[in-house]
Amino acid sequence: MDALTQVDTWPVEHAAVAVLVRDVSGSVEARGSVGAADRSFGLASVSKLLSAYAVLIAVEEGVFGLDDPAGPPGSTVAHLLAHTSGLGFSSTRILTRPGARRVYSNTGFDVLGETVEKASGIAFGDYLAEAVFGPLGMTGSELRGSPAHAVSSTLSDLTCFAGELLAPRLLAPSTFAAATSVAFPGAAGILPGFGVQDPNDWGLGFEIRGGKQPHWTGTANSPATFGHFGRSGTFLWVDPAVGAACVGLTDREFGAWAADAWPRLSDDVVAGLRVRAA
Repeated sequence: MDALTQVDTWPVEHAAVAVLVRDVSGSVEARGSVGAADRSFGLASVSKLLSAYAVLIAVEEGVFGLDDPAGPPGSTVAHLLAHTSGLGFSSTRILTRPGARRVYSNTGFDVLGETVEKASGIAFGDYLAEAVFGPLGMTGSELRGSPAHAVSSTLSDLTCFAGELLAPRLLAPSTFAAATSVAFPGAAGILPGFGVQDPNDWGLGFEIRGGKQPHWTGTANSPATFGHFGRSGTFLWVDPAVGAACVGLTDREFGAWAADAWPRLSDDVVAGLRVRAA
């Protein structure tokens, strides 16, 4: 894919990027990639996508329900997944009542991990490996620490996960649809790195693009685009409107360079896919 040639101009030492598409039959195929497929990168907050998927699988397995209490008083599993529990970013301080505002919280995902462990009797890292990494063949992925930010993985593995997001088989269609649709609509909040967004749309673990501007995806990405980016210089988005996903891994921390380069790449990827489909 021609759009990927610009990755070579990024001011990073190492980068690995891939584009996947889903065809009309539902099959997923790689459309192009650059960089080492097996190099390990710290995912930072892209870890939340994988952890959220494990939590949603736990819901389907009957470990607990989305509406079960978890976190601060009045908060549920769904509130924690959607960053509306009221917990602060990295502390147990309660900043708002549940559902009132989108407060991006690493602590909330730590609580989710503890909730899985208490309800299932299985360490969260083991549950994640058994529920997500194993079934998808993600042999180069591992959680060492917080469910919010401590997964390391490879381009090869993240493309396997992106393929799952394009054609889900580990989650029921209704669960997947709920996870990738706006939860607690209308909640405003700060999108890390991009400032206040009103509304600051989020699903159950997945950030929803909606009408956010500025944003780390492109202006050509549809409002239904969902995914996450990480402070370590990583991202994964899926755009249902074009049936495509893009995975980006680098070893340079997110900053102005990424806020400029990633939207441009995303726009060019979407444009290239639309030209090919025309």
